[in-house]
Amino acid sequence: MNVEFISTFAVIAPDPDASRRLYVDALGLPLASESGDYLHSEAVDGVRHFGIWPLWQAAEACFGTRDWPADRPRPQASVEFDVDSAEAVAPAAAELEQSGFELVHEARQEPWGQTVARLISPEGLIVGVSYVPSMHG
Repeated sequence: MNVEFISTFAVIAPDPDASRRLYVDALGLPLASESGDYLHSEAVDGVRHFGIWPLWQAAEACFGTRDWPADRPRPQASVEFDVDSAEAVAPAAAELEQSGFELVHEARQEPWGQTVARLISPEGLIVGVSYVPSMHG
């Protein structure tokens, strides 16, 4: 697997309004939403994408339901590692599985063009291996 960079870091917010008060109001980060509850920015130095990801949206992305499964640790953050192509995501995910990590979903293309596979880390983070076309080239 060839990880090129960390593409995304997002806090997982059970209470997005409380998180907005910290990250936007108090810290002054330039986070905005194009639609819905997901606040994010590509203009925070040191990270290509920073976001406040509502827990219900993370649950939908990982498990297809608005409720986080009770038998899984509730994540506090998400980090995504970008590989060099959309085609490299599935083999990278398979490599993680062969190393003993259980994927919460296989490689798939999201509506915004990102290809991603996700797992829950031993620390309880959502970890994605992804390819975001707009962040390459």
